[in-house]
Amino acid sequence: MSEAAAMPIPPVKMYTTAVCPYCQRAEQLLRARGVVDIEKIRIDLDPALLDEMMRITGRRTVPQIFIGDYHVGGCDDLQALDSEGRLTALLGG
Repeated sequence: MSEAAAMPIPPVKMYTTAVCPYCQRAEQLLRARGVVDIEKIRIDLDPALLDEMMRITGRRTVPQIFIGDYHVGGCDDLQALDSEGRLTALLGG
């Protein structure tokens, strides 16, 4: 692999619900930045997943987004990273 080759995008995981507009907005931004696969963890389908999300993040709102092992936070946090130009780097670009 040459140095000019792009780094692979780290795994992206998002705790979400079916009807969350912030989750949809975050997904649109991630896809616009080249993310193809997003592991969606639906906390509205399994209350244990809400407990897991709260334990891991300390938050109870969705989305909660992880890029690799890095906890981005919610939609506003993701948009702030993008505005600062840091999202592309985090995605391996």
